[in-house]
Amino acid sequence: MAAIRRPIALAAAAATAVALGATVLAAVPASAAEVPLKDYRLTWGVKESYRSYVTGMAAGKITVADGAEQAADNGPLSFVDGAGTYDSEKHTVDLAFKGSVNFTSKLHGFDVKLADVRFDSAKAKITADVTRDGGTPKDDVPLADVTVTRTMTDMKTKLTKEADEALGGGGRYTGADGDPLTVAQKTPPTGTPSPTPTPTPTGKPTSTPTPKPTATPTPSGSTTASPTPAPTSSTSKPAPSEEAGKVHDGSLAWGVKESFRRYIESGGGATLSGGAEKNDNGYDFPYAKGDVDSDAKKLNASFGGAVRFQYKAHGIDMKFSDIKVAADGTKGTLTVDVTTPKGTNSDVKFATLDLSKASYAAKDDVVVLDKVPAAFTAAGAKQFESEDAPSGYKEGDAIDPVTVALSVAEGAELPGGSGGSTGGSTGGSTDSGSTGGGSSDLGGGGSVGGGTGGSLASTGSSVPTGALLGAAGAIAAAGAGAVYVARRRASS
Repeated sequence: MAAIRRPIALAAAAATAVALGATVLAAVPASAAEVPLKDYRLTWGVKESYRSYVTGMAAGKITVADGAEQAADNGPLSFVDGAGTYDSEKHTVDLAFKGSVNFTSKLHGFDVKLADVRFDSAKAKITADVTRDGGTPKDDVPLADVTVTRTMTDMKTKLTKEADEALGGGGRYTGADGDPLTVAQKTPPTGTPSPTPTPTPTGKPTSTPTPKPTATPTPSGSTTASPTPAPTSSTSKPAPSEEAGKVHDGSLAWGVKESFRRYIESGGGATLSGGAEKNDNGYDFPYAKGDVDSDAKKLNASFGGAVRFQYKAHGIDMKFSDIKVAADGTKGTLTVDVTTPKGTNSDVKFATLDLSKASYAAKDDVVVLDKVPAAFTAAGAKQFESEDAPSGYKEGDAIDPVTVALSVAEGAELPGGSGGSTGGSTGGSTDSGSTGGGSSDLGGGGSVGGGTGGSLASTGSSVPTGALLGAAGAIAAAGAGAVYVARRRASS
């Protein structure tokens, strides 16, 4: 608090000194220090499942203009050049941002434009001008209520009734969690370089190290295996006790397609049956039968359990079951039964598998094809067609990676449920944990700017000390010779 109050006090005192000709003042009204702010950036994706719906099932697109940006992989949106004021009496900020975004779909017939985005911490709201289907713009539509925090980083948002109407949600978005909101200065002042580095390392190290440790520990199993063969004669004898290629147990981790799951979660749900279970990035399906030949690099396995996706408002009811994986060298196929109210399409060749980086070698008596990249076949994409509209997906679109684990010895321990999220050559999982609010990493490629300076006690917002210092300096220059030293106990 002291870091903010001192420059505010200085600015206010200097202004009063100019007016009154005083050299030392004991008190000044707080309203005398309304500080202009500029160069702010607002990062908010509205709602991740809505973005997934637009670019997925609706086969539409998201277009940014006028300086707005969107993070990679259909990430959150950033609005720039934020300018406004900080009110030291109310301890609030009011900022307006440049940039616009259009959500469009010819397939589902909508065009929604958001522009003139504003954040008012006093009202704890995000507003924007909304234009729907080329009609008359509605100004300052309240889109979300914000739980304002001191740092103005990753603030929780809840969508309003007006946001639901703007997005054509039919009521399902009213009161729903929106994406987290971050408001920060784009370029922090030179006096506070330390906050800037903080966000950068936080985002990148988290995703990069994760895959590598997982791959590295695996060889430790093969190290234990190499001392064992030392008694050559005894190694060759246990082998006959295990039938070559026989699989004792197994599991399949797969999430179908992450954007599809998020779309379903926005207004429906997924039901698991037959032993299928939820994991962090999708579902685990129990082993049914299979065989593997590590030397020939071949594997065939089928899995039980089912997942049923239902979204009543959009007429979606799809069940995926009897999942099979056939792998041969660097290529493979994922086959599923797809059941809808019209019937069952059996043994649909749903996806191709890229096994170019997979290892068929057993480690600790378990063969693991880990996070194998998968992509829709034409037949797989076709399953999402309806009578009213074609599929929002096409052949070659990435779906969630597939992890197959098969034990080739009685009692061998299978790895825990893994799976991964759509995209990426390795199919690694996203942070984001974020079925709402996207990822906790705010935007992968989208910068959320550096940290901010002091906190705003009343609302918990923040304002950079540099902005206050700049304003104080300008006022002090105008009242040359006026000196004021104030020491004040921070109020709670």
